[in-house]
Amino acid sequence: MQQRKRKRKGGLIHYPVLILFSLFFVGMFLLDCVTPDRTVSELENTTLTQRPAVTAQILSSAGLNRFFNDYTQYTKDQIPGRDVWISLQSFVETALLQKTQSGGVLLGDHGQMFDRTYGLVSSEERTLPRNIAAVGALAGRYPGRVYVMVAPAASAIYPERVPAHAPLLEEEGYIRQIQAAVEEAGGVYIPLQDALAAHKDEYIYYRTDHHWTTLGAYYAYSRLCETLGLVPFDREAHTAVEVPDFYGTFYSRARTWNAQPDTLTYYELDNPLTIYTVTGPGMPTQGEATGLYDLDKLAVYDKYAAFLHGNNGFSRVEGDGEGRILVVKDSYANSLVPFLTANYAQIDVVDLRNYNYGLDALIAENGYDQILVLYSFDSFKSDPYLYRAGIEG
Repeated sequence: MQQRKRKRKGGLIHYPVLILFSLFFVGMFLLDCVTPDRTVSELENTTLTQRPAVTAQILSSAGLNRFFNDYTQYTKDQIPGRDVWISLQSFVETALLQKTQSGGVLLGDHGQMFDRTYGLVSSEERTLPRNIAAVGALAGRYPGRVYVMVAPAASAIYPERVPAHAPLLEEEGYIRQIQAAVEEAGGVYIPLQDALAAHKDEYIYYRTDHHWTTLGAYYAYSRLCETLGLVPFDREAHTAVEVPDFYGTFYSRARTWNAQPDTLTYYELDNPLTIYTVTGPGMPTQGEATGLYDLDKLAVYDKYAAFLHGNNGFSRVEGDGEGRILVVKDSYANSLVPFLTANYAQIDVVDLRNYNYGLDALIAENGYDQILVLYSFDSFKSDPYLYRAGIEG
């Protein structure tokens, strides 16, 4: 009997890997028991799955299957040290395996990240023509007052930084279609490709985020001023504030171990901003007055949300100039709108993702001098709500 025990004990010693794995999983289980669940991952900019509730519905086969699927996702999202494991995976893939993409993000030269967009997906093949028709219809209803700018992706400005042989979507042909539709309807299309490419040696696109920088937005704004005959915002007359350690949306997906953080810049301006509660078409009646920037956002992960307090349905900025302008936009416009305070007394901002009505009643009530439609091409081709700009009435 003793000899059999000695053999069994000696046998376990000969399986150190099994012992280590057992200790590892036991340790992870104990750590999971004492680690509180997180609701969001700031580094990934995503909501994490919470522990699924045990209800009577799981007694059915479909309910039980759904419960186990939810619980599997919950264990993945709430694993202790999640951020460390994701960074380790990224290190292995990019540093050891020399991959040039991670999380749907292309990893280019000079630390530049690009969205991996090889072509229009099926939903965009339907949405893009509809959105082109919408801006054309808007320009047709207000001839001579509608101006359209579509910001190219960073890959169109820095093709030499894109990983070799990456078959990225060719934007120029689609942008020409947008331009043709706007101009045929009586609107003005303002091309940005050359205006931005002329400054490509400057810091005009974030490395880790899909937006242009404040400087890139300024050069687009300057092109708008040139078209409208306006005197541009004087950057030298205002204080620029730099906020370091900005990691954007691309980083939240790629999580590369050696990402170079970006620097976000904003100009100190005391122009008031009112965020309205939208309950129907036309001019809202209730709103909350605040500052132009949400400075609390500068202390969290999503620093870009500081501009205009994010993507509100309808906001109004009181400017220092004359006249009124309506900006129909995606988030690219958030860092550009502050410059318009130098030119207009009233800047109304509509984000159709959170404004569920057409624009005609709003335009009729406010009598805008100009209507600016400003989107990135990526949003323009995919936004399922831009069609609202084309709704008459």
